[in-house]
Amino acid sequence: MRALIAGATGFVGRRLAPALAGDGLDVRCLVRAEAAEAVADLRRAGCEIVEADLSRSGDLAAAMEDVDVAYFLVHMMGREADYAAAERRAAERFAEAAKGAGVGHIVYLGGLGDDPTSPHLLSREGTARALADHGPPLTYFRAGMIVGAGSESYVLVRDIARRLPALPDPSWMRTRTQPIGIRDVIAYLRRAPFVEAAKGREIQIGGPDVLTPFEIVEQAARATGRTPPRRLPGAGATPGAVAAAVGTVTTGDRTVAAELTHGLSSDTTVSDSSGAALFTDVHPEPLDVILHRALEEDERQTERSRR
Repeated sequence: MRALIAGATGFVGRRLAPALAGDGLDVRCLVRAEAAEAVADLRRAGCEIVEADLSRSGDLAAAMEDVDVAYFLVHMMGREADYAAAERRAAERFAEAAKGAGVGHIVYLGGLGDDPTSPHLLSREGTARALADHGPPLTYFRAGMIVGAGSESYVLVRDIARRLPALPDPSWMRTRTQPIGIRDVIAYLRRAPFVEAAKGREIQIGGPDVLTPFEIVEQAARATGRTPPRRLPGAGATPGAVAAAVGTVTTGDRTVAAELTHGLSSDTTVSDSSGAALFTDVHPEPLDVILHRALEEDERQTERSRR
C-alpha cells in the first residue's frame, strides 16, 4: 500500500510518516521546497519526497500516481491572511487530483466543536466539506486539543502555566474539551487505511478527561512543579482581550495562539463515540500522562539543541 501525506513536515505529519513506514507502507511525502531540515528526517525514515505546490493541480496529479490512501494534514493558519479560503482551495485541488488518479481513500484531521463565531473551527469544517465533495471517500477525524511537544495548543498551555501567576476566569471560558495525546492521534491515523467502516464517515476522537481550559492549565502547572495560577474575576476579559494577552506569553506562533483562544468559547468534546469505537486497539491516555510525556520530549529537544 502506498500512502501520500500532504503536510508531512508539520506537527502531525512528521510523526505519522515514519509510523506508516514502520507499518510497511510505501510513504510519499508532499513537501514545500523550503522544508529542507524536516525533509532530511523523513528521508532517514525511508519516505519518498516529492516537492509540490498545492496551488498547482499539475504538481498534484503527478504526486498522486499509484497512491492508495492520501492524508491531507495541511493547516495554513498563521501562513495566509485568509487561511480558510486558501486551505479550502488547496483541499479542492487535492481531492480532485486524488479522484482523478484513482486514489481510494482520503484521511483528514480537523477539529471538534461547532462554534459559528470561531474562524478556526469554521475553516476546519470547510476544508472537510471540500475534501468530501470533490474527492474519494473521506475519513474525517475530529479532535480537540492535541497534546505533544511542538503542538501550538500544548505550547500555549505550557507557557501560560509557567509564566502567569494569575488568570481571568470569565464564564465564556468555562467550556469543556477532551485533550488527546499526539501518540493516540497517530494511532488512529495509521489504522485508518485498514478500517473499512471508517471510510466516508466522521470519527470524533478525544482523551478520557473532560476539562475546562483553566483545569488544563492547572494540571500543566502541577506537571511542571509550579503552583497553579490564581483565578481572577472574569469581568471585562473578552475573547479579544484574552487573545491579545496570550500572544505576549506564548513562545509559539502568536497569530495561531490568538485564533485558538477565540475558539475557547465553545465546547470541543466528543458527542458521538461510535466512530472511535471502530478502532478497538486505540485506548487514549489521560491528560497527566500525555503532559508528562510532552514535557519529557521538551527536555530531550532542549538537551539536543545544547550539544
